[in-house]
Amino acid sequence: MTGSVDELLACLDLARLDDDLFRGQSIETGWFRVFGGQVLGQALVAASRTVGASRPPHSLHAYFILAGDPAAPIDYAVDRIRDGRSFATRRVVAHQHGRAIFTLSASFHTDEEGLVHRIAMPDVPGPEALLDAPALAAQAGPSIPATMRTYLGRATPIALRPVEVQRYMSRDPREPRFHVWLRAGARLPDDPAIHRAVLAYASDLMLLDATLIPHGKTVFDAAIQSASLDHALWFHRPFRADEWLLYAQESPAASGGRGFARGSIFTREGELVASVAQEGLIRPTANGS
Repeated sequence: MTGSVDELLACLDLARLDDDLFRGQSIETGWFRVFGGQVLGQALVAASRTVGASRPPHSLHAYFILAGDPAAPIDYAVDRIRDGRSFATRRVVAHQHGRAIFTLSASFHTDEEGLVHRIAMPDVPGPEALLDAPALAAQAGPSIPATMRTYLGRATPIALRPVEVQRYMSRDPREPRFHVWLRAGARLPDDPAIHRAVLAYASDLMLLDATLIPHGKTVFDAAIQSASLDHALWFHRPFRADEWLLYAQESPAASGGRGFARGSIFTREGELVASVAQEGLIRPTANGS
């Protein structure tokens, strides 16, 4: 991922090929596959453009089917499943090279009044007390693997400030919980749809890695084959993705070569604005290749 928020916004600004067909380009990451959060954000944009602004999305459920080719455009075909009085449902299939690589179902709901409650935000240090990811990588130096140091040290559109930094500097098994503050690296336009798409993009950045904390491993280990398999995201309240948000992550279980993680995303004021769940492949490799 490059450091330009403008590049991220351009990536999320899909070209409309037909009423329900959109095309997106990939951000250059240096990876051999498209970043899953990018496809999540683009698919959400495609679905949202077929629904009126008075019905924002409240949930999405996605499956990653094949690794995306970062050198080729991605076409997003939207199926208008239902338009009801209060809810609308969309299905999106992303295609590359004549094959489906990703599917998403999203539900949209007209704003209305109702009962309100939320869980409490974890008590963790604020972002000002923490190092950002590049500074953390520089301070850690050779105490963390080179691949992880490169990942944390490069510029990205999303600023990250991890709380439990010792997780990166030691291979000791720990409780499967992790907290990171995140926000867009620059001011975003005021359109709420852009903030939801940016949060969808960011929600896939570090979640799967939480499944490896109790095993003293990371997704950067050569002995682990990792990939997101599915992803679910629920939007609870309005928010700005260019203001600090706390991403509280935990992994309740792992088995069969798969790890399950879930996350809660809070504003600095303690409002729970989104919830996330993901299962991913965390397959141990026989030869570390």
